[in-house]
Amino acid sequence: MLYPPTSIDKLGFTEIKELIKAHCLSEMGRQMVDRIQVMNNYDQIRKFLSQANEFKNILENDDALPINHFFDIKSLANKARIEGVFLNEEEFYQVQASLTTVFAVIAYFNEREGLYPNLVALFEHLPIEKAILKKIDTVIDQKGKIRPNASRELQEITSGIAKAEQEARKKIDMVFKNASSNGWTADGSLTVRDGRLCIPLLAENKRKIKGFIHDESASGQTVYMEPEEVFSLNNKIRDLEFDRRREIIKILTHLTDELRPYVPLLLSYHSLLTKLDFVRAKALFAIDIEGEMPVVVNEATLKLNNARHPLLLLSFKKEQKTVVPLNVQIDEHTRVIVVSGPNAGGKSVCMKTVGLLQMMVQAGLLISASEVSVVGVFKQIFVDIGDDQSIESDLSTYSAHLSKMKNFVEQANGKTMILIDEFGTGTDPQFGGPIAEAVLESLNHKKVKGMVTTHYSNLKIFASHTEGLENASMLFNNMEMKPLYILEVGKPGSSYAFEIAQKIGLPQNVLNLAKNKISEGQKKVDTLLVDLEREKKEIFDTKLKLDKQQRQVNTLLAENEKLKSYLEENKKALIKDAKDQAKNIILNANKLVENTISEIKSSNADKEKTRTLRENLNIELQKNTVKPVAPKPLPADDEELKPGDWVKLIDSETTGQVIELIKDNVVIAIGDLRTVAKRKRVVKVSRSSVPKEMRKSFSSHTGDVASFSPEIDVRGMRTEDALSNIERLFDRALMMGYGNLKIIHGKGDGILRKMIRQYLKKYEQVDRMEDEHADRGGDGITYVYLK
Repeated sequence: MLYPPTSIDKLGFTEIKELIKAHCLSEMGRQMVDRIQVMNNYDQIRKFLSQANEFKNILENDDALPINHFFDIKSLANKARIEGVFLNEEEFYQVQASLTTVFAVIAYFNEREGLYPNLVALFEHLPIEKAILKKIDTVIDQKGKIRPNASRELQEITSGIAKAEQEARKKIDMVFKNASSNGWTADGSLTVRDGRLCIPLLAENKRKIKGFIHDESASGQTVYMEPEEVFSLNNKIRDLEFDRRREIIKILTHLTDELRPYVPLLLSYHSLLTKLDFVRAKALFAIDIEGEMPVVVNEATLKLNNARHPLLLLSFKKEQKTVVPLNVQIDEHTRVIVVSGPNAGGKSVCMKTVGLLQMMVQAGLLISASEVSVVGVFKQIFVDIGDDQSIESDLSTYSAHLSKMKNFVEQANGKTMILIDEFGTGTDPQFGGPIAEAVLESLNHKKVKGMVTTHYSNLKIFASHTEGLENASMLFNNMEMKPLYILEVGKPGSSYAFEIAQKIGLPQNVLNLAKNKISEGQKKVDTLLVDLEREKKEIFDTKLKLDKQQRQVNTLLAENEKLKSYLEENKKALIKDAKDQAKNIILNANKLVENTISEIKSSNADKEKTRTLRENLNIELQKNTVKPVAPKPLPADDEELKPGDWVKLIDSETTGQVIELIKDNVVIAIGDLRTVAKRKRVVKVSRSSVPKEMRKSFSSHTGDVASFSPEIDVRGMRTEDALSNIERLFDRALMMGYGNLKIIHGKGDGILRKMIRQYLKKYEQVDRMEDEHADRGGDGITYVYLK
């Protein structure tokens, strides 16, 4: 499967296992991590990945799994299997605690039926035998000590010990009090020597009390005596303690005999606890590396999106740096990617990321890549990274590489992934290059898939015109001479040997001498690659700039269409009003003319009368004449505008109300629309000149604002109803510009609070969420602060 076996060390997989082991709670779990292997069984890989993904979901989104104790009950079960052997109190306590954990875990998943099917499969057919726990509970208490009433005999013995101790204490207290009053005792109180309660006496007074001396002080001035009056009582206590110990052994032996038939079941429970600890550790590590479960397919293919090397990611997290993500695809069309580019440009890291993530998936581990990534299953993974020269085996660096190439060529097939770093190096480039090309051609005929890194130009040229091979390069900023760590598929990259040497400070005469020593053709190729990379970078930057501008244009066009639609609707209304007014003017003018003619006739065309009537006619006609409106002067820069003022756009008849002033821009409300105009394009108008309908519509909107309350009480609601009501409140708050919301959800089990906060996290407008002060509701109330 893996060749050579040291591949797991070269790619960092051993280090990954050590990090997972650090999350294990038990030695059994750590042993299981040590046994992690790269698999090629598709169903098994999917099962292990799904288990880790489900446990990760529990850790991030559900209540904590009740895993409190992990003990090695396998060794205890094997001990109990032997006839005549018994488990002690501590060992029974470990079995008791482990069984409590097992039954709590099973109950946890039974309450969530259907949510975690792959984890449930760990104990799906496992019988729940609580009789074991009941038997242990009758003998061992929750602190792991044997119960005083575990048997009638034990209870009587314990009671007898207590009475004898009480009587002995009374007598020794009496003797001690008498000796103290006579001044026979040394400083101190009653003490225990050899398990017997003794009186500290001054050595010169040891003959004044009858008893047995158990010990003396280092100086010999104090002796510790057990008085004769309590000697027999202490002996009785000692005998009772021996009886108690024999009774406890009898009880534990009987309990072990009762446990023996359940040994196979205990081993099954042990296996469940071990697997849970193992899967939990994998899930915790996945959270550390921001791991996801990719799409797994049963074919030799790979498509990584936003992939990051997990070890590099963890290292950069500590330094508060970010890892440049990798996007790469290996399939039937692009089988082998030949990566070139400058040293320290990220070629090896790129290849190791591909190899390590492939190993992790086939070992059932979540990977630090997007969940839309597609990862297939390879039957073999061949790796050639680093220097494997061996003094013992008489292998040079190049011999070690050739030895691997021999195995690659002989054993590779269409379901093999190859990863070769610095392909062809270690010998004379004139020969190493052609040999590497021949090996690559042979591997390509076998339809292998994978990635190689190289500086050899002949391999770049070979990849450019060979089906199944694809050139790729690590982007490099040749202006600042800095690597960008971005893989670009489709063209080879320059090694930037002279540019890097120049930046490091190699003397110019040495550089010129070196340039003269390489062929003219090679110079042109390398110069062409550098120029191509520079142009590609410029095109890439220009494309990003154009994309940004296009998005801005699309936004402006959409706003323009809305404004145009609004103006079209207003235009129809204005034309209708104008026609009605013109019709009235014409009717009034006709009446005026007719009346004037009638009066002239009635006055027999008197000159003075006719002149007066004509003047009156001209005055009335001028009243109904539409005078052209002279353009108003541009507003002075110091003319004050404030929110709430009514303004008109100078280049149109559109009227709106000022919402906000931002530098030299004015945010204007035109009906339900919002637009932004330059300060010099608007002029302030009086409120009376604004149509009543427009003022009313804005007043109704401000009325909504006045009646709006940024507080909501969702206690007692179902989660779906609570979230629906909160969403409506959130939308209105955003429209009306409120800065914060108050959500009263109560405490309870904290589930509703957790769901509400998770739901609001998806909105980018939310800045942060905080609990209310402890005196005013604490975590039963959430304050939501908006950006």
